[in-house]
Amino acid sequence: MEYKAINPGPSLSDFVESFWMLSADNEQDKDIVILPDGRIDVIFSWSDREPLHVMLMSLDLKASYETLPAGIMMFAVSLKLPALEYILDTLSMTPEQPIPLPDHFWGVSAADLDDFDSFVDRISTAMLATLQTKKIDSRKKKLFDLIYDTKGSMTVAALSEQSCWSARQINRYFNERVGISLKEYCGILRFRASFLHLKEGRLFPEENFADQAHFIKSIKKLSGVTPKELSKNKNDRFIQFSAMPKE
Repeated sequence: MEYKAINPGPSLSDFVESFWMLSADNEQDKDIVILPDGRIDVIFSWSDREPLHVMLMSLDLKASYETLPAGIMMFAVSLKLPALEYILDTLSMTPEQPIPLPDHFWGVSAADLDDFDSFVDRISTAMLATLQTKKIDSRKKKLFDLIYDTKGSMTVAALSEQSCWSARQINRYFNERVGISLKEYCGILRFRASFLHLKEGRLFPEENFADQAHFIKSIKKLSGVTPKELSKNKNDRFIQFSAMPKE
């Protein structure tokens, strides 16, 4: 399995985490467990057996058991939450409910998917065109900068105070846009950071968990297994795309 990721330029960094491609060149389908990582993905996928599909993948709230088809190719962009409002113009979405997108979304066709770098250039241009007439709310920019910079480790009260935006308004925004509270979203980001630590054999909480019991409970809620089992990751079954090594 080949994986490659590219970071966005400065003009898209408030909205895009990365562009990535995945090529499953194995001869057999592979059973995997996809772990939550707090990202919203737009995925263009195809294979010799399947035509091009374009999907908006909403937030995962728990591990999902999937089969990675042999020979599948994916080109994708992983979006930060502000992109829902400022790039996709999506008023709301339901967690764990993928949304089919139309053919030629962002002007991309199957013929444009021969080269990953060209794909990144094309959809970057499309997103920048959408952003030309928009300016992100300063409170939202501050809030999301804090959330992502601290990997979800700040409390709701601290985030509210530093962004000058009331906790009630923030939670209304989160519930309306992505269907979960700010606290739940921060928990997913802490889980994401913890998975990187677990891969390195560090089995103790490092991301503002109350104690070891809280850490174990949180990891098990989102992955379905204990931190120790997750750290072993037998047969590379557990996959968090944001944690995969970049080429």
